[in-house]
Amino acid sequence: MDAETRLDLAFGALADPTRRAIVARLAQGDAAVNELAEPFSMSQPAISKHLKVLEQAGLISRSRDAQRRPCHLEAQRLRDVAEWIGAYRRFWEESLDRLEDYLAQLQASEPKPTRSRRVPAKPTPRRRAAPTEVAPRRRRGPSR
Repeated sequence: MDAETRLDLAFGALADPTRRAIVARLAQGDAAVNELAEPFSMSQPAISKHLKVLEQAGLISRSRDAQRRPCHLEAQRLRDVAEWIGAYRRFWEESLDRLEDYLAQLQASEPKPTRSRRVPAKPTPRRRAAPTEVAPRRRRGPSR
């Protein structure tokens, strides 16, 4: 499997919030499937499917310890993802640094505005609307 495919699988696996939570839990140490399932309101088979996706992506491995099947975080695959992201981080940081330098040059070359004293304008008087007359209401129906 080539590096690009491994990276695609890793990002696909990490796209799900449940799987990211499992990875975060395994960063604290190995855990059994039952321990990983505790914080989630889903069935054991559903958790097993998430673990299978993480295992296929190379992010975790499972071993057998008597009747226990502890899961282990594979740090190298996460390191590969972090390195890939790091390259783009450097790109954006350098781009932002160049933008900052350019803005500083623009500000240095602009003439500074002088403050002028402005005389406040006189407020215009408000005109009141003319009151309208209301016609008396006519009754409808039979006249008496």
